[in-house]
Amino acid sequence: MITQQSEQLARGDITSVALTEHYLARVAEKNPQLNAYLWCDTAHALAQARAADQRRAQKKNVTPLTGIPIAIKDLLHVTGAPTTCASKMLAGFQPTFSATVVERLQMAGAVCFGKTNMDEFAMGASNENSAFGPVRNPWDPTRTPGGSSGGSAAAVAADLCSGALGSDTGGSIRQPAAMCGIVGLKPTYGRVSRYGLVAFASSLDQIGPMTHSVKDSALLLGAIAGHDPRDSTSLDVPVPDYTATLSTDVRGLTIGIAEEYFEAGLTPAVESAVRAAIKTLQDLGARVVPVHLPHTKYAVPTYYIIAPAEASSNLARFDGIRFGHRSPHSDSLRALYEASRSEGFGPEVTRRIVLGTYVLSSGYYDAYYRKAQQVRALITHDFTQAFATVDAICTPTTPSTAFRLGERVDDPVQMYLADICTSSCNLAGLPGISVPCGFSENNLPIGLQIIGKNFDEACVLRIAHAYEQATEWHKKKPL
Repeated sequence: MITQQSEQLARGDITSVALTEHYLARVAEKNPQLNAYLWCDTAHALAQARAADQRRAQKKNVTPLTGIPIAIKDLLHVTGAPTTCASKMLAGFQPTFSATVVERLQMAGAVCFGKTNMDEFAMGASNENSAFGPVRNPWDPTRTPGGSSGGSAAAVAADLCSGALGSDTGGSIRQPAAMCGIVGLKPTYGRVSRYGLVAFASSLDQIGPMTHSVKDSALLLGAIAGHDPRDSTSLDVPVPDYTATLSTDVRGLTIGIAEEYFEAGLTPAVESAVRAAIKTLQDLGARVVPVHLPHTKYAVPTYYIIAPAEASSNLARFDGIRFGHRSPHSDSLRALYEASRSEGFGPEVTRRIVLGTYVLSSGYYDAYYRKAQQVRALITHDFTQAFATVDAICTPTTPSTAFRLGERVDDPVQMYLADICTSSCNLAGLPGISVPCGFSENNLPIGLQIIGKNFDEACVLRIAHAYEQATEWHKKKPL
């Protein structure tokens, strides 16, 4: 989509203004049902589009992204737009600066088109935790699009933008990408600057692209990646031309298959589609071998200790005094804190703050948080050993297809298990991508996850692109 639109813009077949108007019309038509966008300003979007057309006319600082409308998840700051993190806590907040990834898109001439809905403060796997209502899956509006980047995934899948940015803490790019039938890439931790991202779990969060094709994701990643001195977690590692390294040839590559990922309660449709996808890669010339990741079974409990602990620390700033909603119903400082946070945070965020505070508290820190960090090191070591013999590892992205809205709201454990195939990738800081690999009997998308070595997004993208070009799944669109 982005690639084709860029070529059309370069030839003069379309203008950025016309393209932006097309998406504005699509949003007006579809968003009332899908609820993918929280903010979209027509005048602001068209002003950027006119500037992009002028850049192309003058042939000045033109990039493949010049004039391309990109949606931004609503935990990334954009000057002139609200940042709510889909929470009452930040209702009405206007940032004074843009996130580094947004600045880089704007420097490339992209049109930052709108802010997408999400699980509140990125905490959720279904996008039902938004204070502004759930996002609905374009393939079946009675079902979740996945979370927490459900708004970005639904916007791309329903053709409400050319591409989007999401964030991934335990699977929040890859899981909704799989459930909405699009491509979602989580880069290596440190590859993309987190400056201007409202943090959920600082050692896990990473920003990445959500697109119609692997090539589009390669293009977006190349624009947003790179060292940023304003972010202490950003690493100074060269950024290759990801589009130049794409290939349909996977001969000579070795792909590992970890059976631990096929013991995670997969539905038959998901297991069948993923195994068929692996067979396709084998037919394309890749060597497929078994690998062992014995600590995978501990990934979800480890993640749900570390992530809430970091969330408890990060969200302490929202106290009604320095940041966030301030309750009018208080007559003391303690009452102000309690009322502001109780009114501002939704139930899932409250649950995770309480859990995180507990595991960090005196007497429990060693038993829970320290132990979780030790298990995290073991999970990382499993991957290190596996990558000594393979170039990438293929797994399912999710254990099931999109589930119905409301189906798991009262069962948080079952909801958390939606991250069972993705969270270990975050714990180890590795790059991972989800690409469409099939559909269930009720026409719901299924995703194949490809995990790579640290900073080897090029290999991950190469394998994903080869698979995509050998199949037709990515061409299927919701009605």
